[in-house]
Amino acid sequence: MNDLLQVNNLRVAFKLPEGELNAVKGVSFRIPKGKTVSLVGESGSGKSVVSQAIMGILPKVARVAGGEILFTDPKTPGQIVDIAKLDRDSKQMRKIRGGRISMVFQEPMTSLSPVHTIGNQICEALELHRSMSSSQSLEMTTDMLRMVGFPDPIRAMKTYPFELSGGLRQRAVIAMALVCHPALLVADEPTTALDVTIQAQILKLIKDLQIELDMSVLMITHDLGVVTNMADEVVVMYHGEIMESGTAEDIFRHASHPYLKALLNAVPRFDMKPGERLKPIREINHDKNNPILKAKHQRRAISDEDPPLLEVKNINKSFSIRKGGLFTKNTEEKALAVDDISFYVRRGECLGLVGESGCGKTTLSKIIMRALSPDSGSIIFRDQENNPIDVLNLEKSELFNFRERVQFMFQDPYSSLNPRMTVQELIGEPLLIHGMKDASKRREMVECLMDVVGLAPMHINRYPHSFSGGQRQRIGIARALALQPDLLICDEPVSALDVSIQAQVLNLLKDLKEALGLTYIFISHNLAVIDYVADRIMVMCRGRLVETAPKELLFKNPVHPYTRALVSAVPDPDLDRPLDLKHLISSKASTPEQWPAPFTVNETTEMQMFDLGGGHFVRIGKDTDDILLSHLETEGAS
Repeated sequence: MNDLLQVNNLRVAFKLPEGELNAVKGVSFRIPKGKTVSLVGESGSGKSVVSQAIMGILPKVARVAGGEILFTDPKTPGQIVDIAKLDRDSKQMRKIRGGRISMVFQEPMTSLSPVHTIGNQICEALELHRSMSSSQSLEMTTDMLRMVGFPDPIRAMKTYPFELSGGLRQRAVIAMALVCHPALLVADEPTTALDVTIQAQILKLIKDLQIELDMSVLMITHDLGVVTNMADEVVVMYHGEIMESGTAEDIFRHASHPYLKALLNAVPRFDMKPGERLKPIREINHDKNNPILKAKHQRRAISDEDPPLLEVKNINKSFSIRKGGLFTKNTEEKALAVDDISFYVRRGECLGLVGESGCGKTTLSKIIMRALSPDSGSIIFRDQENNPIDVLNLEKSELFNFRERVQFMFQDPYSSLNPRMTVQELIGEPLLIHGMKDASKRREMVECLMDVVGLAPMHINRYPHSFSGGQRQRIGIARALALQPDLLICDEPVSALDVSIQAQVLNLLKDLKEALGLTYIFISHNLAVIDYVADRIMVMCRGRLVETAPKELLFKNPVHPYTRALVSAVPDPDLDRPLDLKHLISSKASTPEQWPAPFTVNETTEMQMFDLGGGHFVRIGKDTDDILLSHLETEGAS
């Protein structure tokens, strides 16, 4: 027996007011010792329910209706435990959960206590599962934090989760899961909402720790690019059943089930042909005679002679950070969030804005919306008659009218939608605020908007919680389109969605841009997504614009080392193109001080955007263009 875990004919049922719902229907697979198995599928396919059954943490309304979960602990050879038959609160189950099988959850902020330090929370796992003194547990916790890559483990012991970045919070959760040296790590979407560079770090970390601790991994994900880089075996689920399973080689080179082929076709790729569309499993359909789709004719006809719709010049924004304690003097430091950013957006185009978390993308978008005021700079927006509007000097009614023309689409639709309002109230609220008092006209408009984004008008009185993630995102799009804006700022709108739902939303946004003559600023950390939707791309790092170009030029010839790192960090669902995780982490691509000349950023060098031709600009030191040209010759770039 070389299997650490065997799941045989597992069935899980949920007891609901409407009756019993079978969420998992006869699932069987194995996890070999020391190997990684990936559970793949859309949201709602039953992946997380399987992991909860393995961990013995199913919701109270759920029960294991049949089947076995056989666990063979290497520490007790010859003894097989059926987890499915154990009481979730029994001593034996508590010993296994956390001690021998640990779990890393999708959202680290919700799985960490905000009122306890990182050190306290990791030590708690040791106190529950190991007999050791406080000094021993502190020493072991510090070693674990060092092992997962914290730069200063002793300081990290005293920090709270809200003081850490998303990547460090995920490392803390991994440290908590692995501090007891479990035999099996269940990783439930551990990198879904992380930047591609941070994702690469976390994937390499899990791989390294797996070898060091001789551990098996059950990786639950919908990202097929992650699967090709991590999995030895793959199990594909749909509606609680297994559609296909086998080794990674079999699955990706000889995919046979239509569902798996559909998932592979829904992933954005860099080698897509011009005009080629993603193929979601279910297309969004709407009425071609919808009156909203005729709104394009009310807009200004787009001409090459038109000045830019939006011009942003020399925007700077810094935040004050107070430091001090009860017995120490308060000091104030300045953190530069946006540093001398200038760009333009043409009418009818999609400008992609890409960079890691914390690089200033969202701060910049909030400044454009006037939700934040910059320290310096100017923003010019042009109306339908091309009259320039000084955005930063708008007040009261003028600002109110400007926000009708520029709308925002949020990253997390669930937290941006009021859970106490129905879909009718949510989509109709902007219409009511901006003067549409007639309830019947408002309802008619809401139904049209719902049809445009592929939602059934019969669900108009439902609340957000009764919709899936992709449907909630479409409600967010409908709400943003309600006032028929000229410019739509999309802030990471697909980062947490399945590949098939992501393909639906991306296709919808492209179709609406064409049908309504919309202009987009599309913010993302995934360059493959940006490549699919954008016409031009801007790359940001540490509050600075480092490179901008039409997408064809940028991907054909990325010049800046940070852009190159972002391109190489996107996981591709192709076994012949694996990520070079070691190089990605050793390259220090996110550290401006360590970039090679002429890209190096320091206190003495004045920077400029250098024109490479064809709309391609890269940020270099002033009077260092000769170094750049020799650098390009060395790299063999045109």
